[in-house]
Amino acid sequence: MKDRLKQIMDEAMAQIDSSDKLDKLNEIKVSFLGKKGELTSILKSMKDVAPEDRPKVGQMVNDARSKIEEHLEEKKKAFEQALREEKMKAETIDVTLPGQRIPEGHRHPNTMTLEEVENIFIGMGYEVVEGPEIERDYYNFEALNIPADHPAKDEQDTFYITQDILLRTQTSSVQVHEMEKGRLPIRMIAPGRVFRSDEVDATHSPTFHQIEGLVVDKNITFSDLKGTLQEFAKRLFGEDTKVKFRPHHFQFTEPSAEMDVTCFKCGGKGCRFCKGEGWVEILGCGMVHPHVLEMSGIDPEEYTGFAFGVGLERIALFKYEIDDMRLLYENDTRFLKQF
Repeated sequence: MKDRLKQIMDEAMAQIDSSDKLDKLNEIKVSFLGKKGELTSILKSMKDVAPEDRPKVGQMVNDARSKIEEHLEEKKKAFEQALREEKMKAETIDVTLPGQRIPEGHRHPNTMTLEEVENIFIGMGYEVVEGPEIERDYYNFEALNIPADHPAKDEQDTFYITQDILLRTQTSSVQVHEMEKGRLPIRMIAPGRVFRSDEVDATHSPTFHQIEGLVVDKNITFSDLKGTLQEFAKRLFGEDTKVKFRPHHFQFTEPSAEMDVTCFKCGGKGCRFCKGEGWVEILGCGMVHPHVLEMSGIDPEEYTGFAFGVGLERIALFKYEIDDMRLLYENDTRFLKQF
């Protein structure tokens, strides 16, 4: 038995010394010390040893196990030390080399324009309100005085999820939600993404952004509307900017108008940018239709209001003199880093 233990231990030591991988050590450990290992098989055969010799043989087996485990641990530490040194050598930093510049991003033209518009209206006492992009047909159309089968719906043909649920075509639906809360007066703008089934070209996209504004209070007149939007235009495009209102028709406002501003490229003299007219159309606006107020639970005899809506991309295109809306969405860093 003593000779057999010595043979097992010598063989284990030799295999440990010749191993060249950490995984190999695990195989050796299992081979000699595992449940079906060499030493374990000797312990299982102890029943064949004379009773008076069993303590001595057991001690010999335990000594052999301890020596094999010790040698395995020493070899394992040697492997780990070698791996650590190799890793440290590979990760050595040469402090004399120039640093690697990490490219930094910056705000998108849409984001910069939106923040500027929000700051202007917040400075005039307005609140920024957001609403759901997936909206009910009632809030997107009917509550804005556009009943079912009305021709105005064709102009905003959109993406329907069900017959009554759609992707909103305008953020005016947020205004209806606010009016239904009954917390008057209201001074708010509602920026957000909207959806229409438009063909993609230089000035159209099936998804874009709008900023809708709403004021509801006692004794609000068209003069308040004109003064507010004139101040907005001056702060956005410069103090010399002039505005012009042209009669128009919107279902949810009466009277309604479209607002032009003097071309900020030529100052109103006429150029290629404004097609020689000296003016560029910027937004639509009007006094809130009495029926819209009524449907939201507001007495039109006591309260009046005005509303306006402007495309965020439209402002960005004008402000930064971009001639193709698609450039805003192509994520070409050569274009975006100009701003």
